[in-house]
Amino acid sequence: MQKIGSVLNGEHRLQEEKTMDVLNPFNQELIATIACASIEDVHEAIEVAQQTFNATMRKMPAHERSRILRKASLLLEERSEQFAKTISLEAGKPINEARGEVTRAVQVLLFASEEAKRLAGDQIPMDSAIGGERQIGIAKRVPLGVIAAITPFNFPLNLALHKIAPAIAVGNTVVLKPAEKTPLSSILLYELLQDAGLPKGALNILQGPGTELVEPLVKHPFVKKVTFTGSGKVGWHIHELAGKKPVTLELGSNAPNIIFADADLEYAASAITMSGFTFAGQACVSAQRIYVEQSVYDQFAQLLQEKVEALVIGNPAEEQTQLGPMITEDAAIRAATWIEEAVSQGATIRTGGKRNGTLLEPTILENVTKSMQVVCMEVFAPMVALIPFTEEDEVLAAANDSDYGLQAGVFTSDINRALKFAEELETGGVWINESSVRRFDHMPYGGIKESGTGKEGIRYAIEGMSDLKFIGIKLI
Repeated sequence: MQKIGSVLNGEHRLQEEKTMDVLNPFNQELIATIACASIEDVHEAIEVAQQTFNATMRKMPAHERSRILRKASLLLEERSEQFAKTISLEAGKPINEARGEVTRAVQVLLFASEEAKRLAGDQIPMDSAIGGERQIGIAKRVPLGVIAAITPFNFPLNLALHKIAPAIAVGNTVVLKPAEKTPLSSILLYELLQDAGLPKGALNILQGPGTELVEPLVKHPFVKKVTFTGSGKVGWHIHELAGKKPVTLELGSNAPNIIFADADLEYAASAITMSGFTFAGQACVSAQRIYVEQSVYDQFAQLLQEKVEALVIGNPAEEQTQLGPMITEDAAIRAATWIEEAVSQGATIRTGGKRNGTLLEPTILENVTKSMQVVCMEVFAPMVALIPFTEEDEVLAAANDSDYGLQAGVFTSDINRALKFAEELETGGVWINESSVRRFDHMPYGGIKESGTGKEGIRYAIEGMSDLKFIGIKLI
């Protein structure tokens, strides 16, 4: 058990009055105590970040920013097992999935290192306009300043880096507010970036409850952009608090995945098993609504059931575990309650449904209706709902009948149908012959409707964390 605190200007603050416990989600053992930041700490962190931006980061050449990020990626590879064990311990993520998160985080740093050297602008042909003769126009990318980054528990390393790495690449500074349930990864990440040469004060971390810290962080005048990943309710409230500041929100989802009769059903069942039950279904783009063409419904349902029932449930620290706990018992109780509610309304459980503390069996529901919470809301739990269909227009309308729109998956061997659905599905991204959960760290990623605004993915995040500045020259 360790005590951790906020990090301001390179100093670890461990003497705060208010504390919070950090528990292992699997067995509820105390693994750390947080010394919570105060409102004064919030202001100090932002002021330090502003000073560091003005004195150092905005003047740092691109090759140096790139070098820091590349060195950080090498150090993360060297320390990968330490990071993976920390993620598994604090988030309850199976150790092999935690290793996968670290591998992705290494790539994020490498992508950011490369993009730091590609911040090209444009030369504007001024003489295209009447009166523009003997004039030169240049548009260049410039950093914004202090970025407020607020991150969730489910990917405590990789989602933090999706905000920190592009911010550093363009020359910004960051004040990070990580999820209070998973604060350990952020401290390891801070130490890694310091060892890679990041200037003191370029990254400051505020530990503690978001209910107290987020509002003064978001509303501070030195903060020039806010980037948030988490629940829709919190995200849209942050959007209101931010006022006129640019905001990126990566929020919840209710991802539809459509299985046509001409799909490779064995492959599709494997993809949906991974998509619906990775990290106990606690990913924004986890498969939730699975629409299956009627003629192959029974065959696909049996394949999926066999694969889901073969998942090994248990201690996330053990190598063989494929499905671990949900983040808290309250989260598991809420999910189990939704299952019970659906059954009371006529749904049937094909497999799973039982809860033991924070462990919820992987669950397949059938005979659901669109008004059930397990269909119309974001479940964020290890469960999927199977829904048969017969007509293309019918399933397209059903998939789009949602307040959410992050990603979707379509499984078919008909390229014309695939491209039709790719065009007409109302989501920020569509995968063909792949599940909705798939994400690569350099692709544009973000939702529409209630699923958010703005895009992540290193190059796209950099665009949102920088501004285009015009410089005009009159030749005399």
